[in-house]
Formats: sequence, structure tokens, C-alpha cells
Amino acid sequence: MAEDEEKQSGKGFTVQDRRRFSSETGEAREGATESGASTERQQEMNTATSPTDGETRHEPLPEIDFSTFVISLSTQALMHLGEIASPLSGKVETDIPVAKQMIDILGVLREKTRGNLNSGEERLMEDILFDLRMKYVEAVKKK
Repeated sequence: MAEDEEKQSGKGFTVQDRRRFSSETGEAREGATESGASTERQQEMNTATSPTDGETRHEPLPEIDFSTFVISLSTQALMHLGEIASPLSGKVETDIPVAKQMIDILGVLREKTRGNLNSGEERLMEDILFDLRMKYVEAVKKK
């Protein structure tokens, strides 16, 4: 009875078999080409990943190297120390234990890369760790 109502009102859905090969014979279906199938898939992916009205397009990210990775980790530590605002909320938030963990991660990274860094990278690691540790001590004293 519900099926009759759907047919009458024009609601419901249709099922289309998009498989390239017939399930009975295993042979290629008429009009189903590999390039056509991949084009359809690509269009679906583009639609699924394109921004909606509320989203904004982001510029492509720069290529990452060791220095940008270290700076990224230090920026996170600074954010948790309350030195810079969170990019998500725009508010300055403090989370001292997380900041300590980020500083410790940088320390482990320095130990594990010792002897494999060029002079600029070594200097960057030392400077960042020194600054972060001093800011951490200040943040703990304020607490």
C-alpha cells in the first residue's frame, strides 16, 4: 500500500547499476568505459571535497622541512603557554601540562637528531628550546 502511494506521489528513488561489467556474464556493459567510470568517480570526488557556502578555500601549504616542523611545534607550545591566541577560537588559552609536553617533544627531537642537523637547524633547535623553557618557567611561577 505504501508503495502505491510513493508511485502516485512521484517520490522515491531509482537504482542505476554503474558497474562496468555484467554480473551475469562478466563482460563489459554497453557504454561503460573505463575512462567514463573514472571521470564519474573524479567528478564525485571533486563535488565531495569542494567547499560549501560556509567554508573558505585555503592556500596550498608550503613545503615542509625540518625547520618549519620545529617552528610548528614551538608555535603550538607558545599557544599552550598562553603567549599567542588559538587560531580556532581567537582566544588566549593556557594549558601548562600540554605546553610542557610539547617542549619535551622538541627536546626528544633534538636528542634524536643530534649530529644529523646542519648548523642552522642546530641553532634553531637550541634557541627555540631555550626560549620555550624560559617561558614555561615564567608560566609556572604565575600559576
